[in-house]
Parts: sequence; C-alpha cells; structure tokens
Amino acid sequence: MSPSRGALSPGRSGIASAIAPMAMTMPKAAAPPRVTTGSGRRRSMRRVPMIAEAPASPAPPRPLRARIVTPRPAPLPAQSPAKGGPMADINERVTAALEQLIASGVESGLQVAAYHHGELVVDTWAGLADVDSGRPVDAGTLFTSFSCTKGVTATAIHMLVERGVLAYDEPISAHWPEFAERGKQYATIRHALTHRAGVPQMPDGVTPESMSDWDFMCDAIAALEPLWEPGARTGYHAYTFGWILGEIIRRADGRPINQFVQEEICAPLGLDGIHMGIDDANESRVATLVDGPRPDAPPAPPDALIIRAIPPAVGILAEPYNNPVVRRAALPAHGGLMSARALARMYAALGNGGELDGVRILPEERVRTATRFQTDENDMVIQQPVRKALGYFQTGPITAMGPRTSTFGHPGAGGAIGFADPEHEFAFALTKSSLVAGAEPGQSAAEVIGSLVRRELGFPDEEIG
Repeated sequence: MSPSRGALSPGRSGIASAIAPMAMTMPKAAAPPRVTTGSGRRRSMRRVPMIAEAPASPAPPRPLRARIVTPRPAPLPAQSPAKGGPMADINERVTAALEQLIASGVESGLQVAAYHHGELVVDTWAGLADVDSGRPVDAGTLFTSFSCTKGVTATAIHMLVERGVLAYDEPISAHWPEFAERGKQYATIRHALTHRAGVPQMPDGVTPESMSDWDFMCDAIAALEPLWEPGARTGYHAYTFGWILGEIIRRADGRPINQFVQEEICAPLGLDGIHMGIDDANESRVATLVDGPRPDAPPAPPDALIIRAIPPAVGILAEPYNNPVVRRAALPAHGGLMSARALARMYAALGNGGELDGVRILPEERVRTATRFQTDENDMVIQQPVRKALGYFQTGPITAMGPRTSTFGHPGAGGAIGFADPEHEFAFALTKSSLVAGAEPGQSAAEVIGSLVRRELGFPDEEIG
C-alpha cells in the first residue's frame, strides 16, 4: 500500500478538458450569455520602453497601507483529526479513497483538506511526492497547482481594492502606463479579473526560461495587441492573467506578488503552504510532477486560441514545471506551489466572510463583491460558457466544486482545486502530482473525493442552488 495519511481534478465538466490537455476537442458554444458590468498611480520599478501614455482617469491619493491583521491563530494541527471522533471517521474514509486512487495507477501523490464551520475536518494525504526516490507525500508537501494560483492572486487584488490602493473600474494603465500600448488604454482591473482584457495570448517564442523572467514577460505583455476590444468578450487568460495582475500589485503596492501574499495572506492566517516562487528553504518540500493519462482526442488546430494562451513549449506537462528555474519564478496565474491544508484554510476564511479564528483578511462585504457573479458568456479560449466572478470561477450542477452556484474558487490544470461553499460553511482543497486530463464526468479525483466529503458532512450533490 502507498504511504499515506490521507486529491481533486475537475474532469470534463466545467473547464478542465480545455485547460488541462494540449489535445482537445472544441465544444460548441452554448446559450446566450448573461453579463454584468461594474459601475492610479505610476511607480516605475524597472527598465521599460518609452511608450506614449493613454488617457487615464485621475487616481486618488494613495492612502497609507493598513494591514488587516489581528493576533495570529494557534498553529494548525500537526496531524489529522484525532482518532475516535466523527471527524476522524470522515478522515479515514477519505484516506481510503485516496489510497484507492493511488492503487489504480492514475494518481501518484495527493493531499486533501477540508474545513466545515471553521474547523479542519479532513486533513490527509497519500502516495509519493517523488516517484524516483520514493519520497512520500506528507502534510507539508508543496504541489505545483497551476490555476489554483489565480484565486490567491485575485484575493491579493481585492485586499488592495479594500484599502483604496486599487479600484476595479480604473484603467490598468493608471498603475502601469506601458500597458496602454496598442489599444489597451481602456482595459480595467475588472476586465483583467474577468478575463476580458483582450490579451489571453502569450508572447511569441516564449520558453520556460523567458517565462520565468518577470521583467521580460511584463514588457512583452504590455506590447501585445489585444485580440478584441477590452471588455467586449471574455477569453481565459490562462497565463497572462498572472503577470497583468501581479504587475498591477507591484506597481501600486511596491511589493512583488509573492512578498505581498506571504505578508498579507499567509502570515495572518498562519499558512506555510502557498508560494509563488520557491526558495531554498522550501525546495525540498516540492513534489515532482508526473504526466498522467491524456484523453484520446484530436489535437486543437495550431491557431486555436487555447494553443496561443498555453503554448506547447510551456504547456501543462511535467516538464517544464519540474524545472528549478520555473519553480523559482513568480507565476501568479499558473505556477503556485501549495499544500491542500494551506489552500483550504485560505478559502475557509473567504467562505466565512473573510475571517477565520479571529483573523480577518477582508471585510464580509468585500468578499460578497469579489465573489458576485459577473458573466457566464461563452469563453473565447475555452470555447464553452464559464461562470466567472472577480478572479474566481463559480460552479453549477455537476462540477468538481459541487452544485451550488454561490460556490467560488479555482481549479488547476491536471486536477488540483480549491474552493469555498459559503452556504454550507465548507472549504475544500486538493493538490496532486499526477497531471490527469480528460476524466469522464463524475470520475475525476476532484469529483469523487469532493462528493464523498460532502456526503459525509450531510449535504448531497443533488442539492442545486
């Protein structure tokens, strides 16, 4: 039996069939969309080309930054829920399910954590963090969790909006003047959060090494011509989402994205398992990715938007993301290294109105605004409708996040996921090393384990709302 203490992939329901594999079929666009719309300062931190600035709304004076930090909570438990109680029974059943996934050969290493009513009720793991060496997964293992990173980045943006440093409907160029080039002067932060900025495409010729160079990528993205007028359509900015929002944070706040996340999200909540760029001290905790089964589907045409958004040279495969250069890079859309325990705890705070264990990272009203439905129109990149809030995806019937449309979070290519279900005071995260794509509906690890936990806690999947 695999080493265990205790995993989640969205499957073809939702968006995983589009963002996980490099070969896919393109579903037909669905019904007419519903769209809602919303109602700066320059800080040059690096070499940039001289570009004419487009008109931008005047920015209000920057207020002093007030960190929303209350006394830190007690440390997270070193082990799973104690033996003998009802929560321990749930944990043991989830562990058994994870071990079955490992034994099937589809998965290699997984973690899962869940909170209910503010309490950690599932905290378990199984399998190997490194198949070649036999190193087992443990509670502190960090997994490359791809687009789960977007939910963390979005949370950082909402914190700065709450502090008055940013505003959803101000132009990106109010903080990053170079971004205005080639018709992007009216693209707003709201557009970036809802994948409407018009630049889902990666710059031509990107390699793992150039993708890991923050300044190079920001310069290249600022120089992109939008594929559509910003705000006119939505198309998944699979990778560019991260540099756009991360550079806004750096220009407006003065701190790189990883520093901001460590100081403003991780430290207050007592998290040691969310990193955007790994350091020497944590390198040994990182799991080695493994390429999992791929769907037998015809490849997308080379000019498809999904291929431009996720170029094969930096596609969702074990390489390049096992590359130490890439692991150390800040990739705020798709390169976060996380533990399930840390990701679930962040969503437990957000799902509880921004507060957990006496620590508040956002006011309740800000969380409501951040997670309010924005659009479910057909996504130009994914080629199917996706329910989007401000930086988070929302759910609907038969998805890995469960059936309630108020649920919010983000899946990651290959099968990781993190989300909050506020109505049930439930938060869930799964991190994993095997990049599995194209599972049949209801058969992905995310759906199987998520459904098991929901049933054990007494809220069934068929409860739609």
